[in-house]
Amino acid sequence: MWNMLGLSWSSLKGLFLHPLRSMLTILGVAIGVASVIWLLAIGEGIGQAVQKQIEGLGADNIIVRSIKPPAETNAGRRGIFPYGITRDDMSRLMETLPTLKRAVPIREVRREFRYADRLVDGRMVGCVPEYAEIARLEIDRGRFLTPLDNDERQNVCVLSAETADRLFPYEDPLGRSIRIESDYYRVVGLVKPRAPSAGIGGSMEAQDFSRDVYVPIQTLWLRVGDIVFTMRSGSFEGERVQLSQITLQAIDVAHVVETAEIIKATLVPHHPHGDYGITVPLELLERARAMRLMFMLFLGIIAIISLLVGGIGIMNIMLATVTERTREIGVRRALGAKRGDITRQFLRETILLSGMGGTAGVLAGLACGPCINLMRWSIEKAVPNVMSQMPDVIRTMEPTIVNWSVPLAFAISVIVGVVFGLYPAMQAARMDPIEALRHE
Repeated sequence: MWNMLGLSWSSLKGLFLHPLRSMLTILGVAIGVASVIWLLAIGEGIGQAVQKQIEGLGADNIIVRSIKPPAETNAGRRGIFPYGITRDDMSRLMETLPTLKRAVPIREVRREFRYADRLVDGRMVGCVPEYAEIARLEIDRGRFLTPLDNDERQNVCVLSAETADRLFPYEDPLGRSIRIESDYYRVVGLVKPRAPSAGIGGSMEAQDFSRDVYVPIQTLWLRVGDIVFTMRSGSFEGERVQLSQITLQAIDVAHVVETAEIIKATLVPHHPHGDYGITVPLELLERARAMRLMFMLFLGIIAIISLLVGGIGIMNIMLATVTERTREIGVRRALGAKRGDITRQFLRETILLSGMGGTAGVLAGLACGPCINLMRWSIEKAVPNVMSQMPDVIRTMEPTIVNWSVPLAFAISVIVGVVFGLYPAMQAARMDPIEALRHE
C-alpha cells in the first residue's frame, strides 16, 4: 500500500527522527481539518434550526400582528387608547382578496389563573380551532377547542403543559374548572410541551407557550372585551385592542409576496400610526437561506486559515529537517540520486505528515455532535444559569455534518502539505553535493 501511494518505510523513518516535533505538526493539521468540519457542521445546525422556526410559521402564511405605537405617539392623549388590527380589518381583507383562503385570529391577554390556592400568571389566548395547526400545538389528552365552543361562547379552556403542572400537581385537570378573574372555565384538553419560538422579523416577538390557557375567541370577547386597564403612576390607563394577530393563509405559495403587498396597501389608510406589522415567512425563509450560505462561507474561510497555519508548521519542520539531514542529502547525491529523487523523498514526508493529520482531523470532526452535547451538558451542570440565558437556537441546535466538508477538508490538508512542503524539498534538491558532504 505504501508503494502505491509513493511512500516508503524510509519516509516514515526519516519523519520520526524527531517524533515529538512530527506529532505536533500532525496535531496542527488535524486541528485545522477538524475545525473545517466542526465550524461548517455548527453553521449548518444553526441554519437548519432557524430555518425550521421560520418554516413553522408556514411558507403560505402572512402574519399581521398588532404593535403598540411608541410612547410619543400617545403623548397628550387621555382615556382609552385604541391601537392594532381590528375585526373589520380581517373582514375587509377576506372579502376583498381572492388569493386568501382563510384567516386565523387570536387575542392575547395577560391574566392570573387560579385553582384552589394555586396561582399561575400567564397568557390567556382567545383563538379558533385552526390555531392549534398554525401554532404547531399537539394534544396530550382531551381535545382542543371546537367550532361549537366558539359559536356558543362556551366557558371551556385548554391548558399548556406547564400551566397544568402548576395548577394541578396532584390531580387530573380534565373536567375541572379554573378561575380567570371572576369567571370559571372547564378544562377540556391539555397540550404537549411546546418550545418557545424566537423573535422573527421586526413584527414578530418571541413567543413563550409554556404558560398559556387557550379559550374560544368569542368567549374572550364576551367575558374580557377589547379594553385592558393597567395601573401606572397611581392612575389607570386603558388600551383597546381587538386582535393581537391574524394569520392569513394564501391559496398558493406563488401568491404570498404579491398578497402581502396588497394587504399592506389595504391597511395603511386605516392605520396612520403604523400600529401593526406584517411578517412574510416565505421572504424570511429565502433570506435565512442566503444568510446561511454566507455564514457557512465565512466559517469555512476561518477554518481554512487554521489549515494554512498547519501548513506553515509543515514548512517549518521540513526546513529544519533539510538542514539537519544535509550530510545525508550529500551522500545520496554522491551515490547517484538525482534532484528529482531528493525532491520526491521530502515531498513524500510532507504528504505523510499532512495525510496523517488529515485523517486524525476527520475522525475528530466526525465526533462533533457528541462533543457539542457533552460540552452543553457540562455547562448546564456547572453553571445552569449561564445555559438558561443562552438563546434557544444554541441550547437546542444539533450540529449537522456537511457531507462534502469531510473530503474537502482532507483534500485541502493534503494540498496544503504539498504546497508548503514543495519549497523545502526544492531547497534540499538544489544543494551542492560537495558542500553537503562537508556539512557537520
